[in-house]
Parts: sequence; C-alpha cells; structure tokens
Amino acid sequence: MKIFVTGGAGFIGSNFIRYIIDLHPDWEITNFDKLTYAGNLENLKDIDKSPRYNFIKGDISDRKTVGQALDKGFDAIINFAAESHVDRSILDSSPFVDTNFRGTQVLLDAAREYKVARYLQVSTDEVYGSREHDYFDESSSLNPSSPYSACKAAADLLCLAYNKTHNLPIMITRCTNNYGPYQFPEKLIPLVITNAIEDKPIPIYGDGLYRRDWIYVMDHCSALATVLTKGRPGEIYNIASSQEKTNLELIRLILHILGKPESLITFIKDRPAHDRRYAIASSKISKELGWEPSHSYEQALKSTVEWYLNNRTWWERVKSKEYLEYYTRMYLNR
Repeated sequence: MKIFVTGGAGFIGSNFIRYIIDLHPDWEITNFDKLTYAGNLENLKDIDKSPRYNFIKGDISDRKTVGQALDKGFDAIINFAAESHVDRSILDSSPFVDTNFRGTQVLLDAAREYKVARYLQVSTDEVYGSREHDYFDESSSLNPSSPYSACKAAADLLCLAYNKTHNLPIMITRCTNNYGPYQFPEKLIPLVITNAIEDKPIPIYGDGLYRRDWIYVMDHCSALATVLTKGRPGEIYNIASSQEKTNLELIRLILHILGKPESLITFIKDRPAHDRRYAIASSKISKELGWEPSHSYEQALKSTVEWYLNNRTWWERVKSKEYLEYYTRMYLNR
C-alpha cells in the first residue's frame, strides 16, 4: 500500500509513520509537511534513509503542490496536518482556518481527482465540546468551544459532505489527548516534564481540575492503522483509553516520577471558554473493528518521562525557538 501522510513531521504523524514502517514492510509512505514550528524532521531521523519513506515539503492548502505530489499515485491519504494548539487559536485563528479547514478542502478535491481509494481524516474529541457526566459517542452533536476545535469540526462536516455528495471513501477518527515521544513542548505533558527537569515553574490553568482522557500515542497509531485497513467509508470512530485524570492529578504524578516538589506548580489565569471535561466512548471501534488500547497509563507515562530525560538535546533545541516567545507571553499575561 502507498500512503500519503500529511503533517507527518509532527508529533502524532511522525509516530504513526514510524509505527507503519515497522509493522508493514510492504507499505510505502510519503510524508507531506509544511514544517511549521511544530514540524520537525528530526522526529524521523532514524528512518529518513528507508527506501519506503519519502518526504515532500508542502502546504496542504496549496492545490498545485498537493496535485503534483498525488499525481505519483497513492492508495490512501491520512490527514494529520493541523494547527492544533488551543491557546494559539485564541490569539489568532487565521492559520487554523487556512490549514484545518481550507487545507482539508484541497485534500478532498485532490483525493477525488486522483481517485484515492481511502481517505482518513484525523480529528479530535474537542469537536464535541465539554460534558460534565457520561460520554459522547459518534452520533453526538458537535459543540466546539475554541477556534481550533471549530475549524476541526468544520473540516469533519466537509469530509462527511464529500462522502455523501461525491461518494468519496472517507473515514474520520476523533481521539482523546495524546502523549508520548516527540511531542512539542507547548502541550501539557511535555511542558510539565521539561519544566520539572529544569526546576522551572509549571503553569496550570484555573483550579487545575479540568479533566481529560489520556492515550499513549502508539495506541492511537494502532487505532488509526486499524481504521485505515478495516474501517467503513462514511463512518466516524472515537478513540479513547478510559484513563481520565484531572490536570492536577497528572502533574502531581509526573512530579512524583521525577522526584520533583509540588511547589513547582504555579496556578495561572484561566483561558477563555476552557472546556471542563472531554469524555468520549470508543465502544464502536472496539466492537466493529476489534481495537483496544494496549498500554497502561502509569507505565506509558513513565516511558514518556524517560524519553524526555534521555532526549534532552531534542527538546532543548525545540524550546529555544518559537516556544520561548509563547512561553514568555503566557507568563506576562497571567
């Protein structure tokens, strides 16, 4: 199988590419990435010489470049490419509209033109909004709270429309919060780990009691591979691990693993429209496709902490660039 992966130099995309290269020796992957601040080819340095891996620098909202790339012929498209940080979307939503919505439109049109057999849209549980009790399923209404999640929800609806109107073989996955190696340090878990290693303050919004379900990135990758090969076109699949924690519980556990004091925790002003709880049911993918997560929360979190301890050069280089400006601004406005 020949797969066209967009956003493959990012956190989840790079882990997925590595997962597929290891698991399927007869598959070929082309990584199409714009290489924004969160895209890093160092994430794939260990496989960049593989004859089954190819990289093309490009923007998914650029029709000409996308068309030239897809003209080589592919069996499937997996769209990871997205602006994904909620805080950044609040400051300026323009890049989120351009990439998350318009970029998806370009890919859908290209998938039609080049007759791609399967298209997988990687979405997020944030499109459902917040829920105090129980869980969202795939039939739940969309109620996004941030410009980021609104753009992802719009892209999902566009995908479903292309499936109905053009019979494009589209599948959508909506996953809970990911963690693992190569995650950009503006996200909560790598931010906590790297700040704790350096004995720096750890910012936590509001009262710290916002709840999220956390999934290890390799479990997410296995779910995506399952949907790609077994999923039914026109369907949505939620992906969850049932490992729900408050942000404060999560931070305290990381500090315990690292042997760092809780005095590093610094409560800061809450962000606008902060969803209290994300919670989705993943019984559909389990019952229909036979997928289940295989990593325990405690062990996978320890492995993630160890990765950042052992790859300090990687995250120090990343944090020294674009992130520094964001990090400073957040503290000035607290």
